[in-house]
Amino acid sequence: MLKTTVYDMNGKSVGEIELNEAVFAVEPNVSVMHTVVKNSLANQRQGTQSALTRSEVSGGGAKPYRQKGTGRARQGSTRAPQWTHGGVAFAPKPRSYRYTVNKKVRKLAVKSALSTKAAAQKLIVIDSIQFAEPKTKAFTAFMSAVNAGTKALVVTAAPDRNVALSGRNLPNVKTTMANMINTYDILKYDTLVVDKASLTVIEEVFA
Repeated sequence: MLKTTVYDMNGKSVGEIELNEAVFAVEPNVSVMHTVVKNSLANQRQGTQSALTRSEVSGGGAKPYRQKGTGRARQGSTRAPQWTHGGVAFAPKPRSYRYTVNKKVRKLAVKSALSTKAAAQKLIVIDSIQFAEPKTKAFTAFMSAVNAGTKALVVTAAPDRNVALSGRNLPNVKTTMANMINTYDILKYDTLVVDKASLTVIEEVFA
């Protein structure tokens, strides 16, 4: 039976909670996590890079010099790739880098990432994450009180404007909802901070 301590926002222990072993105690599959992270990064690419081929560079219509008799290598255009100001041989063009990964694979990757955090004692469960008003100072104090470090993913069960606004100015902190967590974010941030309500949602979705 896997259990972890529940803290309040001041860092004081307020009890224990049982974690679902089907979500937080699976054997981490590194290969699957790598596949899903690679997919996440590929899907984030804009794919707007572009360069000109020899047919798109201006100029180069006339043959620079006659075919034979000059002693030089034959040339047909001054815009061939080997020339200065010539076109690019295999020029990149705008394209989509998106591709899909099976749902079961994505699910296993998230469970592997969550299990990795739980095993490394990098999963912090909070009784309830609430702020009376948006205050970065209050958010920083909360992070310090629960020993979340400076690089953390903070997860709430439902959209919370005060939590989102309080944390958005911190460069290495991201706030998100339980139904939107992904392998890339879990692995990117050192610590995973969740409230009890979001823990329930995570276990319902991924168990």
